[in-house]
Amino acid sequence: MKAVGYYRNGPVTAPEALVDIELPVPTPGPRDLLVRVEAVSVNPVDYKVRQNMAPPTGSARVLGWDAAGLVEAVGSDVTLFAPGDEVFYAGALDRPGTNAEFHVVDERIVGVKPRSLGFAEAAALPLTAITAWELLFERLRVPYGVKTQTGTLLVINGAGGVGSILIQLARRLTGLTVVATASRPDTIAWVKEMGAHHVIDHRRPLNEGLQEIGIGPVEYVASLTASDSHLPAIAELIAPQGHLALIDDPESFDIVKLKRKSVTVAWELMFTRPLYQTADMIAQHRLLNEVSALVDAGVLRTTMTTQDGPINAANLKRLHALAESGRAIGKNVLAGF
Repeated sequence: MKAVGYYRNGPVTAPEALVDIELPVPTPGPRDLLVRVEAVSVNPVDYKVRQNMAPPTGSARVLGWDAAGLVEAVGSDVTLFAPGDEVFYAGALDRPGTNAEFHVVDERIVGVKPRSLGFAEAAALPLTAITAWELLFERLRVPYGVKTQTGTLLVINGAGGVGSILIQLARRLTGLTVVATASRPDTIAWVKEMGAHHVIDHRRPLNEGLQEIGIGPVEYVASLTASDSHLPAIAELIAPQGHLALIDDPESFDIVKLKRKSVTVAWELMFTRPLYQTADMIAQHRLLNEVSALVDAGVLRTTMTTQDGPINAANLKRLHALAESGRAIGKNVLAGF
């Protein structure tokens, strides 16, 4: 089968950063689906792994986590899907990735693809939807679907993949006032389109931006990037007994300054459940099915902004470079081989 991988880690500018390769079609395990991949999207985890994790000598590592496709075959213990089903999912950090014609994935982290979306539009959603959902409803503990909930959610970096779906979830499924950060005319327009009530500039101190729009202490903060640099402002703007959740990887993050306000701090990594085979791993299957139903009901929309051609090394290198630049809006998708 066709696939895209790398033999040595390094910068995206290296000729061998990503290469087209041929691999055997994988065999599904007992709880696995064998999926014919129709579309994939790129996330920051793709380039972070490519930069920092060397594959075994002489072997290629295949990246990619978001995918939408058709179930080709199922393992002996599969009960949730059958061949021919259309699915979408975000895979597991410790297994080969989705940048391949065929991919195996545990059925417990797979959802039914929204009927109203094509494969490309659907491939934009899984990883960011799982991350945003878990962050909002499990880490920040905002009640799901309770429109009477009051308070403010600050989304730092609202125009990225996670921010784009998080804004939608918070605006449409909670009663929170949603404030997103953005710094360019195109990103400001995008977060407003996603549903943000207010937008402030993250190049300036966040507490000052909130004061200018008349927002007082913030009960919930979703820090999606540059958490360490924003920490002094977060410590000032967050409400006593507030909640902070982050997804990025600061070298250090000193939360002692949050003690005086009894702030709850949580990390969100959507790979935790499959990585540790947690007892509630099937929660991601249910979550994705709920997202799918909300998309089909018109409550949520895809965050795909561009479809950038077929799945090959040249196109993936281009999208890795875009993701690394920090200027991507929403999600960029590749479809077909």
